[in-house]
Formats: sequence, structure tokens, C-alpha cells
Amino acid sequence: MDTKNDTPLSRRQIVGGVGGGLAVVAAAPAMAQGVASPAAVKPLVDPTTKYPRPPFKGQSQTWPGLAGKMEPRPDHGETSYKGSGRLAGRKALITGGDSGMGRAAAIAYAREGADVAINYLPDEEPDAREVVAIIKDAGRKAVAIPGDLRDEAFCVRLVDEAVRELGGLDILVSNAGRQQAHDSILDISSEQFDWTMKTNIYAPFWIIKAALPHLKPGSTIIATTSEQAYDPTPDLYDYAQTKAATMNFVKSLAKQLGPKGITVNGVAPGPVWTPLQVSGGASQDKLKKFGGMSALGRPGQPVELCGIYVQLAASDGSFATGQIYGASGGQGQP
Repeated sequence: MDTKNDTPLSRRQIVGGVGGGLAVVAAAPAMAQGVASPAAVKPLVDPTTKYPRPPFKGQSQTWPGLAGKMEPRPDHGETSYKGSGRLAGRKALITGGDSGMGRAAAIAYAREGADVAINYLPDEEPDAREVVAIIKDAGRKAVAIPGDLRDEAFCVRLVDEAVRELGGLDILVSNAGRQQAHDSILDISSEQFDWTMKTNIYAPFWIIKAALPHLKPGSTIIATTSEQAYDPTPDLYDYAQTKAATMNFVKSLAKQLGPKGITVNGVAPGPVWTPLQVSGGASQDKLKKFGGMSALGRPGQPVELCGIYVQLAASDGSFATGQIYGASGGQGQP
């Protein structure tokens, strides 16, 4: 045996060697988890010029309007949203899932691994077919359930069909809403007022009641409210009331369902480019300048809010309940 090279290692050599080994081991998981190399890093994008700015072309559609006929077409994440499996195996029901924030959430949920059922009005079938195709293209199950949410019996059937077709339910997104602009309260008929109240307040009540027996601990309810709940404009008298009620039911129901392990949260968009605006939700003058008063000088696009809906449905967002998350381009609340 050669004893010349058997001298004991110094403490510094041992620590140095172990440290180097740990550095290599620590680096391996990081690389395995897909940490981007410098060449793959996406460049910064100026949010003020990322999407179209006003003035917009004057345009009008009969209620409820179609995203496919808007100029410019809204971006719901059809080509831009990339999932990472955050909602794998989940089962979601989204009202108003054909366009706007509901469509953006449906696309994101499917690409995050969830099966999705969407509700919409029969007149919105062209938009809904596009959403169904995108969900299926993501390799997930898509369930289309058209119908009018002003009908209590339909709301119950909606939940039953979604549960049956999806094999359960653990994400409920109450997003559908009616918005019509009127210069004066004197211009709103009792029939119109009732239509808004039934769609925006009664329907979530009926749907949540029907869904609750199916929601297990870990499930979530997400409602779409609005900046109108906090800072209403004079032309949306009835709509703003319903959004304030939505904000309030989120906070109340969160306290009621928290002990059962069910979270309840809301998303409050500001000016976002959806069919609500072109189908009576804004005057032509307001439409042409829509979103121009935001700090970014433009309206938001539905895709810019879908990450909020994903976060509120994902398990790592489980401590959030009774919260309202705003996205209003620097104006309004929360």
C-alpha cells in the first residue's frame, strides 16, 4: 500500500467537495423542472401597446352579442395561453362560458387539465362551438349546456347535467351576466329590471344551491363581479346593484362555507373588451372611447384575467376565501 497519498483530507477539502456535489444535485432538479435558459426568456411587452387602444369602430349587436363578430375580436387566450397541469383532474362548470371572462377561464382551465362544462344562451351557439373545440383540442372533456338562467328549473338541470357528464363537480364559476346601459332610471322598465336581477342575482343563488351538495372539501366557487360594485357609473344603475350584491354574497358565503372546506372568491374586472359592450352595455360614444380612461390607455382583454380564475381554482390558492381580486387597468376598486 502506498501511504504517501493516504494523508487525511482537511476539513476545508471535505466541506468544499460536499458543497460542490450539493450544488450539482441542486442544479439538476431545477433543470429538470424546466427552468428557462437565457435564450428562452420572453422579452418584456409594454402593456400600454400590447392590445388595441381606442378609438374603436362604432358597432352594435342584438343582445347577447357574439365575440366572433366584434371588431377587433377579443383575445381569450385562444393561441396565447399555455397550461402547466395546475388543474389536472378537476371538473368545472362555467356560466357565460362562450365569451368574455367565462370563455377565457374555460380555455385556461382546459389547458390546465380540467374537464369543463359551459352554459350560454342558445343565440350564443357560434361562440360556444369554438370554445368546445378548444377544450377538446386540449384533450379534455367539453360539455355544452345552452339555456336561460332566468329559469330556476333550468338552473337545477344545468347543475345536474354538468355533474352527470363530468362525473362530478369541484369548480363552479358564476360568470354570466346581463348589462344594459340607460341614461335614466325612467328608461328602465320593470321587465328589463327583472331580467337583469334574475340573470345576475337569482341565477347564482339557484345554481349554488343545486351545486352545493356535490362540492367536496377543496372545491371552489368563483363569481364575476365588477368595478361597478365599488364605483358605479350613472348609466348602469341596475347592473351596478347586481355586482355589489355579487361582491357581498362572495364575502358572506365564504364565511358560511369556509368550515366545510369550500372557498368562495370573486373577480372584479374593469373595462374589458367583451360582447357586453357592443350589445347594449355601452352607448356608441362610450364604446368608441372604451377603456381609454384606464391608466394603460386601453381596455383589458379577457385573457389578461384568466390567470386570476386559475389561481383561485388551484390548490395552492386555498387560503384565499372571501376575497375580491380586481383587474381594472389602474382605475376603480378593489
